[in-house]
Amino acid sequence: MSNPKDVFQELARIFSSRDNQVLEIEIIPPSLCATFLQDGCSLGITKKALVQAFTVARQLFFDRLLPMSEDDLQATFATNAESRNQDSAITEIMLLFDCEHLTACNWRKRRLRAAMAHYPDISSQTSTAMDLLEAELLLMSSYQCSPLHRHTKSPTLWHHRLWVIVHLLQRRHWSPEDLFELQLAELDVVLRAGELHPKNYYAFNYMRQLDVLLADTVGKPTCHSTWETRTAQSVVERIIDWCLANPRDISGLSFGLYVLNNTLEQHIRVKALERVVRFALNVGWEGESLWTFVDQASRQFGLESVVEHIMRAHCDEGTGIRDSQMVKDSRQKKSWQNWLAEAKVCWAVDGQGRNK
Repeated sequence: MSNPKDVFQELARIFSSRDNQVLEIEIIPPSLCATFLQDGCSLGITKKALVQAFTVARQLFFDRLLPMSEDDLQATFATNAESRNQDSAITEIMLLFDCEHLTACNWRKRRLRAAMAHYPDISSQTSTAMDLLEAELLLMSSYQCSPLHRHTKSPTLWHHRLWVIVHLLQRRHWSPEDLFELQLAELDVVLRAGELHPKNYYAFNYMRQLDVLLADTVGKPTCHSTWETRTAQSVVERIIDWCLANPRDISGLSFGLYVLNNTLEQHIRVKALERVVRFALNVGWEGESLWTFVDQASRQFGLESVVEHIMRAHCDEGTGIRDSQMVKDSRQKKSWQNWLAEAKVCWAVDGQGRNK
């Protein structure tokens, strides 16, 4: 399939018929001798084919979509769904090729605004506007949860995702249970993006912004307190699990510190810090990111004694930790290195030290 128009039509067909499912998209090498490879929701496309589809989509966008007025956009909702999906697929292909194409992204915002204006009734949870907003969120997941070069760390896509969430929250009443499920679902997307692109600051910063947004949506202080208490343990467990699987990722560990700071229950912080310290001691981890987390969490929440206790327990009974006073006296200078120094004493004592 070498004709650019044919490639565009095939990719547009795939996007239009995804039926609100999240696609996992990957660029495949030409050595596979196939332009497209599709297995269910998994899609492979060659770089050459994507460039061809983009050139056609870009031309159609500037010729047909960009000149549309707000009235024209609203009028499209009186047409059949197939025609609307084909128009939408044009910008979907453009963003697949260039995730920072701000003009295409802004057109999609205009289209969603037109839908919300055309269907102003926010009492119906099954309105077309709600369907389009939810479909847009799934489209962003297709980009941000796929092994693509730039999409997982695209500030344009993460900002667009937050914009969609804001309008979703405004379209209907959300119970605390709904908000809890939404938070966990978005956290799964962020953690997946963090796996695909290490040190993904944009993904975790999106999660911080979402956390503030959801807290504001909860509203009343009493409800907010109950909601925070309910969600804290589940969110903390998930992020700590992820951090221990990715101990070099400073962005994830920094977000873990943010989550602990927003947690009301001190015992949750203690449990999380204990898990991180025991992991580091058991595997002989010397990486700066993890020990920086230990240092900041212990000082910020007054848990230095917890870390000291775990380290003493890790050493042989009755041996203690040498140079502990020296470490305490210099803790304000290169603190994470001092915690690591204490850990190395433990490894030397019990003979389990392993370099990382």
